[in-house]
Amino acid sequence: MLHGAFGVVLNSPAKNALISEMKDTISIPIVVTICHDQEDIEARIAAGATILNVSAGKDTASLVRKIRKDHPFIPIIATGGNSPESIIETIDSGANAITYTPPSAAEIFGEIMEKYRTENL
Repeated sequence: MLHGAFGVVLNSPAKNALISEMKDTISIPIVVTICHDQEDIEARIAAGATILNVSAGKDTASLVRKIRKDHPFIPIIATGGNSPESIIETIDSGANAITYTPPSAAEIFGEIMEKYRTENL
């Protein structure tokens, strides 16, 4: 029974033993976060990762490209950054889905204040 869940996300510190245990216990996709190129991708997949979530900062697109080369069929979600260029680069690298990085509260507030200052001169 799903109980409303359609997948579970395990962040990078999760051990492969935990992934294996979850794979044996649940029947929904297990999304495993990959943060750097030193991660043993093959071991994560063998443990039961069914989707990879790549979140490697400025190196995300190159890491997606590397994973896609070795694993052409595994679904990949990736952080795309907050610019159209970085999002397109990440998609072109082989990501199946993108997580958008929104502007911070400080950036939004700064834009609002700048607009307020210039409109009320």
